[in-house]
Amino acid sequence: MFTLVNYLGTAPGQWIQMDWKFLLGLELDDPGFDFTVLGGFRTRLIEHGLEEHALDMVLARLSDAGLLRTGGRQRTDSTHVLAAVRSLNRMEFVGETPRAALEALAAAAPDWLALLSDPGWVERYGARIDSYRFPKGVDVRRGWAEQVGRDGFVVLDAVDGSGAPRWLRHIPAVHVLRRAWGEQYHRDDVEVCWREGGDLPPGRNRLAFPYDLEVRYGIKPGFGWTGFKTHLTETCEPGELHVITNVETTDATVDDAEVTEVVHRRLEGRQLAPGEHVVDAGYVTAAHILTARNDYDLTLLGPVGLDTHHGKRGDGPDLSQRAFTIDWDQRRVICPRGAVSISWSDQAKSSGTPISRVQFAATDCRPCPVRSACTRASDQGRYGRSLTLLPREQQELLEQRRQEQQTKEWKKRYDIRAGIEGTACPRDMTR
Repeated sequence: MFTLVNYLGTAPGQWIQMDWKFLLGLELDDPGFDFTVLGGFRTRLIEHGLEEHALDMVLARLSDAGLLRTGGRQRTDSTHVLAAVRSLNRMEFVGETPRAALEALAAAAPDWLALLSDPGWVERYGARIDSYRFPKGVDVRRGWAEQVGRDGFVVLDAVDGSGAPRWLRHIPAVHVLRRAWGEQYHRDDVEVCWREGGDLPPGRNRLAFPYDLEVRYGIKPGFGWTGFKTHLTETCEPGELHVITNVETTDATVDDAEVTEVVHRRLEGRQLAPGEHVVDAGYVTAAHILTARNDYDLTLLGPVGLDTHHGKRGDGPDLSQRAFTIDWDQRRVICPRGAVSISWSDQAKSSGTPISRVQFAATDCRPCPVRSACTRASDQGRYGRSLTLLPREQQELLEQRRQEQQTKEWKKRYDIRAGIEGTACPRDMTR
């Protein structure tokens, strides 16, 4: 469906690809349709919950024809989807948001707004907000941002006031201003303050564009974009038909690891669960490997994170985590030099993942001849080397996978993942 739409939805003056004309029985000079109608088409699909209906129909026909089956190998990767919006930095966003609200109020209640207007608003919000118009200097720009914050609260207070028509509160642009100001500013009885750092909501919960409330700003290494992320899954058995079996679209901030089980659940629901699912490191944790095996009877093939603890250096001893002996029953760990841990505490990461924190005594680590290569713990503290362990089954699986993925056999088996790059090519991926 995506390919068909790309070929048939053409800009004025362009032509439909010839093979699609033959397939659809069109005249050779048929111009196709204007690409702008696709927005309405997509909206109708989403409103009626039919966005996956076409894909389900195609997959069902292929299954009936014996071209798709449960088992085999499939692979998944994600790519960015650019929203059809202008990318705004944070200051542009907070300037454009009250401008949108003032434009809406000017159209809906011009007489009411005329009594409220400040002469400075024309200068600040009369034209589209662009960075090149901003005043120079960090302190001056911060002052500008705080002035915009005060302006926004003036508008919101007036809309909420007893003298304003109640229906003004329901104007969509006013709703956006109210939400954005809660995210970008805080105020007390004295001043309006520009939120900084940890005082801001996480990116997933923060608006990125005042005219499209769904888009978010996402980041990959060396790249950032405003929009969404799509995860494509396809069959990849050598010599067989390669078919896209699942498409998951999320906002741009969602980590790949959050989608792994969603994909497995979708494929199982379509009765197309693979025997082996090949993915990159972003989709893989030890917990995912276990869940895939135990709940979906499939092998999740992808590299796990390397051991970030101190390891073997040159001809020195191996001080990586795998060199430590873990006694799970006695809840203790023995280091390669024979020292025994003095503390084992069960904790949880911020994500909720359970972990165990193991500590060695500083009195054991301080005189150790390989201390400098083993730990950076302070000489003055109570503890020396520390280890972080996952639950036993996950930790043992993690160490096993780390060893396997260093072998030529595993790398050759994993080579097939690279083919998904062609399917997940970001060309023309806009929404």
